[in-house]
Amino acid sequence: MSDHGTPPHEVTTAVIGAGYVGLTTAVVLAHLGYRVVCGESDRAKVQKLARGEPTIVEEGLGDMLGAGLDSGRLEFVTGAAPAVRGAEFVFLCVPTPQGADGAADVSFLEGVALEIAPHLGHGAVVVNKSTVPVGSTLLVEQLLDRPDVAVVSNPEFLREGTAIHDALHPDRIVVGADDRAAAARVGALFASTQAPLIVTDAATAETIKYASNAFLATKLSFVNAVSNLCEAVGADVRDVLLGMAYDHRIGFDYLHPGPGWGGSCLPKDTKALIYIGEQSGYDFSLLRGAIETNEAQLASVASKVREAVGGSLRGRCIAAWGLTFKALTDDRRDSPAVEIVRRLVTEGATVRAFDPTVHGSIPEFPTGVEIVADAYAVCEGAACVVVLTEWEELRWLDFTKVRDLLAEPNVVDARNLFDPAAMRRMGFTYVAMGRL
Repeated sequence: MSDHGTPPHEVTTAVIGAGYVGLTTAVVLAHLGYRVVCGESDRAKVQKLARGEPTIVEEGLGDMLGAGLDSGRLEFVTGAAPAVRGAEFVFLCVPTPQGADGAADVSFLEGVALEIAPHLGHGAVVVNKSTVPVGSTLLVEQLLDRPDVAVVSNPEFLREGTAIHDALHPDRIVVGADDRAAAARVGALFASTQAPLIVTDAATAETIKYASNAFLATKLSFVNAVSNLCEAVGADVRDVLLGMAYDHRIGFDYLHPGPGWGGSCLPKDTKALIYIGEQSGYDFSLLRGAIETNEAQLASVASKVREAVGGSLRGRCIAAWGLTFKALTDDRRDSPAVEIVRRLVTEGATVRAFDPTVHGSIPEFPTGVEIVADAYAVCEGAACVVVLTEWEELRWLDFTKVRDLLAEPNVVDARNLFDPAAMRRMGFTYVAMGRL
C-alpha cells in the first residue's frame, strides 16, 4: 500500500489525451499510487509535460505533476497506442467539441478507439471520461470490436481552477456499464477518496453528466435574471441571494451574478442536451430559456458599458479587466469576457484588456483590441473600465490611481467585486449587477 492507502504500483492505467480532463486525471491517478502512462498526439505538449511544465493554469497541478514524474509513476508518450500496451485501465479523455447542429462531435473518440483496439491487453477496461453523447459507450464497444474488453462510462465533474481538489475530494463517483464487475473495478480505483459511488448503466451515467451541467447553467441564468429583476424593482441582489442561500434546498453555490456563463463545458453541454432531446422527440424548452437568458446577459453588460460612456461606443476607449471565463484558469473557451469585448469592438470601441494569464496578442480577437500586461496601464485615457473576470488581485488595486488614470471615472462591474458605496465615495460612476 502507498502512503495514501492506495493499491500497489503494479496496477497500470493509461490516459489518452493531455487536455484539461486528461492531464488532471493522469496526475491524480499517479498521486493515488497507480502507474500512469499518458498518451497525447501533440508532441510539443508531451515534451513540455515530460519536463514537468504544466500546459494549463490549475492550482496544485505543477507540484503534483513534478511529484508524479519524480516518483516514476507518471510518464508521457506521443500517441495513444504506445500508452495502452499493458494497461489494465484505459481512460479516454479526448475532445468532444460542439458540432454545427449542437451535437457533440465524437470523431476524436472514434479515431482513438480504432487506434487502440489492436493494442489493448486481454481483460482491459476502457473508460469513457470525456463528456460524450448518450450511447457513446456502446459506440466505443462496437469500434473496438473486442469482446474481451469492457467499456465503462465514468464522467468527470471537475471545476476549472479547483480541478485537482475536486478530483481528490469528489462529491460522487459515477460509473456506468452493463458489466457490473468492470464498473466495480473502475469504482475501486477511487476508493481512497471515500466519495459515494453510483453504479448504473452507461446511458444513465452519460445523462448524469449532461443533466448536471445543464442544471448549473440554468441556476446561473436564474441568478442573472434575478439580478436584472433587482435592478428593475430597486432591490439589492446581494441581500436577495443571501436570503435565498440559507435555504438548504438552494444553497450558496452558483449564486453569484455575472456577465454570463461560458467555458469549455456549459455552453456545449447545454446545446448537446437539447440536441439529445430533439433526437428523442423531447423539446427541452426550460434549457432553451436558460441559454436565451445567458445571451441576453451578454447584451446587458455591453449595454451597461455603452450607457456609462454616454450612449455610443464609437471612438471610445474601454479598459477591460479579465478575459478568461472565470478566475484561477487560463481558459478562454466560450468566455463571456471575450464575447463582450468582441461586442464592444463591433460597436466601434477600442479595447485595452488585462488578464494575468494572457500575454501578447491572442487569435480570437479582431483588430481594435490591445492586450496590456498591467491592470493600471489599460485604464490610461479610457472612458470606462469593465470588470469581466473575478480575479482576486483586482480587489487590492489602488483605486485612487485607477480613477486618476481614467479619462472618465466610469466602472461597470460585471462581477460585483467592489462595494458600490465605497466606489462612489471615491468619485467613480459605478454600475454593478443588480446592486444599487
